[in-house]
Amino acid sequence: MKNTPNQKNSLRHVLFGSLIGTTIEFFDFYIYANAAVLVFPQLFFPGSDKTMATLESLATFSIAFLSRPLGSAFFGHYGDKIGRKFTLVAALLTMGISTVTIGFLPGYASIGVAAPLLLMLCRFGQGVGLGGEWGGAVLLAIENAPPHKRAWYGMFPQLGAPIGLLLSGGTFLLLTDSMTSEDFMNYGWRIPFIASSLLVVVGFYIRTKITETPSFENSKNEHEEVKVPFLTLVKSYKNQLIFGTFAAITTFLVFYLMTVFTLSWATSDLGYAKRDFLLIQMFSVLFFAAFIPVSAVVADKIGRRKILIITTIAIAVFGFFFSHFLNSGSIFMVTFFVCLGMSLMGFTYGPLGTFLSELFPTNVRYSGASLTFNLAGILGAAFAPMIAIWLASTYSLTYVGFYLTIAACISLFSLLLISKKEHKF
Repeated sequence: MKNTPNQKNSLRHVLFGSLIGTTIEFFDFYIYANAAVLVFPQLFFPGSDKTMATLESLATFSIAFLSRPLGSAFFGHYGDKIGRKFTLVAALLTMGISTVTIGFLPGYASIGVAAPLLLMLCRFGQGVGLGGEWGGAVLLAIENAPPHKRAWYGMFPQLGAPIGLLLSGGTFLLLTDSMTSEDFMNYGWRIPFIASSLLVVVGFYIRTKITETPSFENSKNEHEEVKVPFLTLVKSYKNQLIFGTFAAITTFLVFYLMTVFTLSWATSDLGYAKRDFLLIQMFSVLFFAAFIPVSAVVADKIGRRKILIITTIAIAVFGFFFSHFLNSGSIFMVTFFVCLGMSLMGFTYGPLGTFLSELFPTNVRYSGASLTFNLAGILGAAFAPMIAIWLASTYSLTYVGFYLTIAACISLFSLLLISKKEHKF
């Protein structure tokens, strides 16, 4: 059946609807990442030494990656069964409520061990929401796209990542500049978590105005739905699920090494001021954002798989220079290093959503794309900051680079083996 744009959904509604949700979701996700490095070690784990408190805080950060596949399975099931729209709204609210609740949590000094336990529960909720959000946002875009522009449409929800990162980093930078350290630790860090409720309201309003995608409607009209999408995936598309997951792990690893790990290591072990390094990271996000649309244009011309292969090879080479740049002692070299890493991230992240979605047919696409993406998050990012800190502390930064290179080789191998078949939209 010919894939024609749904006349009920204007191009503006489709692209803004996919972008706004992932912007909100990633803003929520990244304010936690910033707080996990800058605030939570002192507030929720004060009894530990500095390094152990940071590792314990980053352990709570990893919980969301472990819960994301659960969100993918749950929301993916209903996204493939009853539709993308309802599922997208539910995922957004799950993430939003969890984030706002973090802003009201008391610290360890007030309620003891219950404080980090409640923090972990909220982090679990964040992961479940994001696990359902990403896949639906990508499908909202590409299932409304003409065949020759799928990567271009699919990159709009991907832009939510750098926009969310800029908003979260900018918010923390503004707060730390305008408040004393004591006020920031007492209540200032809570402001972005609570303020995210305003963004959720905007996202909720926009999402309720969007109708179902034409691909889902066509599949439903042809009675192609399956009883349990997850079981169908495991039975009929396990190769796509396995190789798609490993193909995406480098995307996650390079991002969290360039953000969470470098922020922690540079400010705690290399002597950079937190404000200075946050500025470097915010500047590098501009490169991340710029190369997402560039990669989409190239991907629509030469193919999604081919550009991912080329970028993965570049990331493998980049790993060998990791310690050379970060240990240089030069602010210019460090800035160049972070910007280069984030540029490579833009090239691999831009076409990834479209690539993973094309591995699966419409009736299991929400579940399949979401699960591959979020399982890759577990393998590539859940414990990446902790592993990197351990490697750098026990051996040296050179081994962190080797860690990235090995992951890139695994992704490259998977990209070469994965099925080239594209399913009907």
